Amino acid sequence: MTFPSVHVPVLVEQILAGLKLHEERDSDATRVFIDGTLGGAGHAMRIASCLTNRDTLVALDRDPSVIQRMLPFLESHLDTRAERSEVGWFLNPSRGCRWVLCADSYCEAPSVLSRLGVAEAHGILLDLGLSSDQLQDTERGFSFRIEGPLDLRFDSSTGFSAADFLRVKSEKEIADTIYRFGEERFSRRIARAIVEKRQTQPIENAKQLADLIHRVVPGRIHGRVDSATRTFQALRIAVNQELEHVEQAMRSLPQCLAEGGRLAVISFHSLEDRIVKHALREHPLLKVITKKPILADTEEVDANPRSRSAKLRIAERTEA
Repeated sequence: MTFPSVHVPVLVEQILAGLKLHEERDSDATRVFIDGTLGGAGHAMRIASCLTNRDTLVALDRDPSVIQRMLPFLESHLDTRAERSEVGWFLNPSRGCRWVLCADSYCEAPSVLSRLGVAEAHGILLDLGLSSDQLQDTERGFSFRIEGPLDLRFDSSTGFSAADFLRVKSEKEIADTIYRFGEERFSRRIARAIVEKRQTQPIENAKQLADLIHRVVPGRIHGRVDSATRTFQALRIAVNQELEHVEQAMRSLPQCLAEGGRLAVISFHSLEDRIVKHALREHPLLKVITKKPILADTEEVDANPRSRSAKLRIAERTEA
């Protein structure tokens, strides 16, 4: 079966080392690892390759379409049939670890473990980035280079879309959102243009918004960044409440770890990284392993340019 994802995982070897997956272990021990963002399963499959049939990998993703896309592939790859439960989908291959797939946000991991009857995890990975598969999704407008509905939600069945946001929010609310979550210095100019435009025609697709931004922001490209990038980032963060999810996860996930277990987090922009950095330093149950974030080397950046902005931070659960 053809691999259903074009996404390339970042910092894979550094993550495996950071989660201590190559270290010797007690032959009778059972372990549970959590991949908080299944995405294209690149990280999950590498983690699973280090586990045995006594272990469990719990893979979460708040985007239900990710689970739907990856489940048939994993059934074929693992040569097993998934069993549905109230928690998620269970795959029990004859070789390798057990998989549990759950359509939940990573900040719901404590609840998922409780429902599974699992007391603690031995390692947790959070990849906070947007996957290449989502960028290619023409139905949700994640990429302003592809004409599609301006939705930007990970789960389109909940909340309100970015188009709804731009239709009902005031000019000040739109400007504040673009500035706060996109760190866009032309936020007021963009918000004013959006409000003027919607008086005659609502902004309903990604290309409409991108074209508007390109008209009002001087210089379409700033360095390597398109002038529409920050606004789309801001709207996506707002409609998905992404920073709230990160903050909640940073408070609750350390308590899910076994003593000596590790939490590894990959962030891709300064807002997320700031939250992660301070949360890891300040949590009373954690010892920071990475004094500075781990970055992709030149070889990885050349092969996968999206890895350029990735920052990996790791902390270990100390004795309670």
